[in-house]
Amino acid sequence: MLVRSLFRCSLAVTRSFIRMSSEDQDGKFQEVVKYNIAEADSEIPTQPAVLDIKLQMTNSSTENKLDPDSIKSDVTSLDKLNQLETRLFKCAAAGNVEEVTSILKIKGANKSVNWKNDRGWTALMLAARNNHVAVVKMLLAEGTDVNIMNSSGQTALDVATFWNNQEIVDLLTGKSRLEERQQFYNFFSQNPLYRASEKRNDKAWLQNVLKLSTTNFVIFSELNAFVTPVKNAGSEKKRSGFNLGLFQYKHLAEILAKKPLVVFLGLETWDPKSVAWFAVDVTGEEENLFKNVHEDGQFIEGFPLALQMMKTDAGIYAEARSILAWHDRYQFCPTCGSSTVVAEAGYKRECENKDCRSRKGIHNTNHPRVDPSMIMLVVSPEGKRCLLGRKKSFPPKMYSCLAGYMEPGESIEAACQREVEEESGIKVGHIEYHSSQPWPFPAVIMLGCIAHAKTDNIKIDPDELEDVRWFTKQDVQSMANRTHPLEFFFPPAQAIAHQLIKTWINPTSNL
Repeated sequence: MLVRSLFRCSLAVTRSFIRMSSEDQDGKFQEVVKYNIAEADSEIPTQPAVLDIKLQMTNSSTENKLDPDSIKSDVTSLDKLNQLETRLFKCAAAGNVEEVTSILKIKGANKSVNWKNDRGWTALMLAARNNHVAVVKMLLAEGTDVNIMNSSGQTALDVATFWNNQEIVDLLTGKSRLEERQQFYNFFSQNPLYRASEKRNDKAWLQNVLKLSTTNFVIFSELNAFVTPVKNAGSEKKRSGFNLGLFQYKHLAEILAKKPLVVFLGLETWDPKSVAWFAVDVTGEEENLFKNVHEDGQFIEGFPLALQMMKTDAGIYAEARSILAWHDRYQFCPTCGSSTVVAEAGYKRECENKDCRSRKGIHNTNHPRVDPSMIMLVVSPEGKRCLLGRKKSFPPKMYSCLAGYMEPGESIEAACQREVEEESGIKVGHIEYHSSQPWPFPAVIMLGCIAHAKTDNIKIDPDELEDVRWFTKQDVQSMANRTHPLEFFFPPAQAIAHQLIKTWINPTSNL
């Protein structure tokens, strides 16, 4: 028997190992490993406190090997799935690449690569914990999700880092970095159109493409888009979202003859001969006219139903609605008060007063307005909590990131610091930019940041927020899973707040 005391780390964690080797009657070896872990403030899960893991070493008997044929290579019953799960976790923890590979090949166990045990641990986490590099490589090749978190909020990377399994850390970090290099787009950001701004002043070209049979039109009535449902496969009644209802010139010829507001949105590619898209304001027209083309179509209010749109359609919707909302609000010159006319295919309004100074030089009053707004996830000084608040207008029990508009002459960093202190009394220092999101209600650009707090004493401004509080990672994870004891939750994935929170829960998250 060999007893070794490893080390006492800064987290006050001690680990003692007892290893026993014995030879059984057949001359095969077993190793019994016992981990006795006492912890202080560690986030690494250690329950149960004593893990008893029997690992088959060399020359393991064939009766312990997984035989896919014995399970008829087809998993249909719950009992068989449970057996497979147990076997997968044991083999991953033991480093048995052959049997882990066999399990993943069994029909009906195609999702087993991401199975979790009762503590939320996956095969990847167990292999990372015990430093089984070959198993980790195989699981990565099979497409395992490196961003899954266990019940304590740790990923496989967190586990490997804690146990100082550097080769696995390098493997998992390389995987995460590859994903991080890919550009991330928030909802409303995935507009596939090439805006072709050089064509906005080409009146002859615009008039020609307007009447082409290939040109697509999307329509709005009182800023509500006309959409069609996306049907679930095999169901005529259940829908999974909305697409923009598309129309051709022949469907709208009579309406276009009345000279409604028409905005050129762009082309499907950079090629000027590619399909053009326009948005048309049909306010005042009967909805039945459009149902003749799309029987199941309807006009929907922007928020929250627009969050159910398909991603690329949502991007086109954001462009169209924001510009139409600007036209709706700025029909008179902000400089002299005179009436204005539409120019540049909907991307400009010109004052009809020829003496107005807005006609001399470039003025931002002539072009669509976009209002920058900060939204920030505040992280506590020690990094283990985040600050979330709620307005009275929020759905019951929903908490979100703090947010507010930028003021003139203010930087992103200064706006974050000011807004957080005004709403919560918390002072923040370092600011990290995360991503942005167009928010077409009416025309906002949300600038998402992670803000690092210098203080943690909350002082709520009741005129701004109903409640503000600190949440641990475990709290936030339970909110994400809708298992919080107080039924708290945060905004859905379509909101940038969701992405900021997910990034903090797991810095390598594939959002």
